[in-house]
Formats: sequence, structure tokens, C-alpha cells
Amino acid sequence: MIVARVRPGLPVSTLWKGIAVSDRSKEQHGSEAQDDLHVSLPMEAFKAALPYLVAMLLIAVAGYWLIDPAPPKKIVISISKQDGNYQAYASLYGVLLQQQGVTLDIRETEGPAQSLEALRKKDSGVDMALIPGGVARLESTAGLVSLGSLYYEPVWIFAKLKPEVGSLSGLKGKRIAVGRAGSGSRILSGMLLDAAGVTANNSKLLEIGDEEAANALKNGMVDAIFLSGVPTTLLIQQVAAMPGVGLADLTDAEAISRQFEFLHHLVLPKGALSLEHNNPPHDVHMLAPTVSLVARESMHQALIYLVLKVITRVHGGVGMLQQAGEFPSGKDSDFEVSSQAKQFFVSGPPFLDRYLPFWAATFVNRVLIVLVPLIAIAIPLSRVAPAVYAWLIKSRIYKLYGELRFLELQLRNARQDEFPRIRKELDTIESRVNTMRLPVAFSSHLYELRSHIGLVRARLRF
Repeated sequence: MIVARVRPGLPVSTLWKGIAVSDRSKEQHGSEAQDDLHVSLPMEAFKAALPYLVAMLLIAVAGYWLIDPAPPKKIVISISKQDGNYQAYASLYGVLLQQQGVTLDIRETEGPAQSLEALRKKDSGVDMALIPGGVARLESTAGLVSLGSLYYEPVWIFAKLKPEVGSLSGLKGKRIAVGRAGSGSRILSGMLLDAAGVTANNSKLLEIGDEEAANALKNGMVDAIFLSGVPTTLLIQQVAAMPGVGLADLTDAEAISRQFEFLHHLVLPKGALSLEHNNPPHDVHMLAPTVSLVARESMHQALIYLVLKVITRVHGGVGMLQQAGEFPSGKDSDFEVSSQAKQFFVSGPPFLDRYLPFWAATFVNRVLIVLVPLIAIAIPLSRVAPAVYAWLIKSRIYKLYGELRFLELQLRNARQDEFPRIRKELDTIESRVNTMRLPVAFSSHLYELRSHIGLVRARLRF
């Protein structure tokens, strides 16, 4: 049963026609009505959300290209093959890095100066290098940063001299093994001897080092030798145990450390090299630079934090010449300390790196870098999207209202012979309304439009 309120003056035929159209539409589209609702709602929602999705996609793409790429799986380190400690430490770094899925490629050079040069070359592929203090004093450090000083590497001056050597100037006129050409020992001994006035003009300087220098001292071919290394180095232990060989006690060590800022005045305790043989028999004043781990400024920051964690495990303990926690640190570097290293030395590794494996922390950090701006734009857009969605839906109805309004204006001044044309155009508008697919929430707008079409159609009867 259909109950309708008839507007005064509205012909019954018009009302019946509207009912008939409604019934016919129901018969034709009844089986499709539910499908129309399901089809139109997702489509309109997609249209409304399209700008929102495009904006988020652009942000995600921009984030992918602008943020740091995923860290590489390999690091290349350059070390001097003439310094045994460097090889031992680099090998230990490699073991710890491999546990985190990163391979360390160790490349040997003739000396620290060559390692530094390889690090400077952009096409060398070298990412890091172990560099003792003083090597880069006269070199450019642009594009390179320090990841921290790692340990003290004392200068060991052994001599077969009586009385024992108490100052560098006491070596004047002697035969001295100053280290292999290009080695850290040679670079450092050259600086110290020049400052003390010991030159090739008043002394015999031989560029031999390590085992060769030790054998020369043992066989009486030289009076003194320069070595570099930590107290536990086997060669230093062997030379210190040679009969008649003494370790220079530099009474001017403090003065020298003031002149060369990269050198430290250290005191080797009595019996430090051998408690059994009380070697040395007294405290010995020594000089020592620190060895720094130098990296390219462009090195991936995730790898920098990983390397900082590794060197802390290796060098963070107590030693003969260092306190617990003294290394690694940002002191005594010829290079600017990286911002990541500064932060690490103050507050430790980043939060995620403390609790997650390297690969997991890196993944989460990269995802957060993309998600944060996405969330920032998603919140305001989520408030705009519903309004845009409603506007897109209603705009289809408003378009038909515009056509209906234009037709009504034509009807005001139309002649009788123009009525068939207007009626035909009105039928077209009504047909479009009857076939329009809208979500259920907007169905009331369709019924209002049909009612208004009926009002215009009624005017054609007068």
C-alpha cells in the first residue's frame, strides 16, 4: 500500500507516473541495489582518499630517497703492516663485526702515512684506518673524522749505554735505529730527535725497525733503538729481557709532552714488564701518543655506532697504562671527532642499539624516519578526508540541481510550443537521478531531488 501526500494542483497522472517510475526502477534494479551500494561506497571512498593516499605515497618515496640508505655489509680498514698491534686489533674487530653480519676487510700498507693516504682517496674503497698521533699533523684532514682515541702506544727507547739514557739529547753522537721508513716509529722518532738536536749530522741514524733493530742492538751494531707498541707486545718483552739493555727513563718527558700536544707523559711502574725479574727496576718516565680510529665523514652513521660499540668492547678495559673506561675517548686526535662519537662518549649507544641486534635496530630506525612524517601529515588529512568524501558525493547531486535550476529558469519565459523540449530534458534529468548510485547515507538527497523534479514537472501542467 502506497500513501502519498498530493500537492494541491498536482495532477494524479503525475503522481502515478512517479510511482510507476519508482516501481519500474525497483523491478529493474532490485536485484542490483545491494551491489550498487557495495560498489559505490568503496569507489567514492577511494576517490575521496586519493589525494590523501597520493600525499602519503610522495612522502614515503621522498623519505626512501632522502634518508640514508641501508648500511653496507662490509667495512674496509687500512692498517700498517709494520705494526703488529694494529693487525691483532683489526682481526678482533673483524670477529665482533661478523657477529653482527658485517664483514671487515683488512688492507695492509707500508705505514700509517700510507694508510692515511688511502683513506683520503675517494676511489680507494677504504672506510677506516688506524692512525697514531702526530702522523697527520702536517696533512689535510678535510672529509675525515675520528671515531675516538683507542689506547696509548708508548715510544720505547732501549739502549746499551752506561749511564742509562735520561734524556733524548743523551743520544747525540750514537748509532740509533729509528724505525723502518714510513713506519709510525720512524715518524715519531724523527720528530723527537730533531727537537732534541740529534740529527744525521751528529749521529748515525739507521732506518731499521722491529726484529731487525732488536737483533742489531743485541749484536752491538747500534747503541739504541726506537720501538712502538703496547707493554704486552712480545718483541718489547724480548728486548727488555736482553742482558745489558736498559729502557730510557726520560726525565724531560713532561717538557716534551708540553711541546708536542699529541704526546702523553706516562709512568711505567717498577716491575711492569716482569715481576719475576723486577723489570724495569724503577719507575720509568715515557712518552706515548694515542692511536685513533679515523673514518670518512660520509661513513654510514649506523655503521659508526656499531664500530663504536665494538671498539668499546676491545679497548674499554683497564691496562698497564690506562684506567678502566679511559678509552675509547675523544681526546688527543689530530682529526675532528665525529658527532656520533661525541654523543656516544657522553650517553652511550642510541636507545634501540642497546636492546636490539644491529640489523633490527637499523631497520626500525629507517622505518621510523619514514613513519614520523607520514603520521604528521596523516593526522590533519584524516580530518579533511571525510569532508572531501562528502563533498565528492554531494557534488554529483549538486550538478543535477544546477541543471534543474537552469531548466526552471527557462520554464518561466517558455512558450507553449517549448514545453515538449523542456519536458524531454526534465525526463532525462529524472532518468539520471533514478540510475544514480549513492551510498545509503546519502539516499535522502536523491529523494529530495526527485521531489523537486516533481515540482518543476507540475509547473508544465499550468
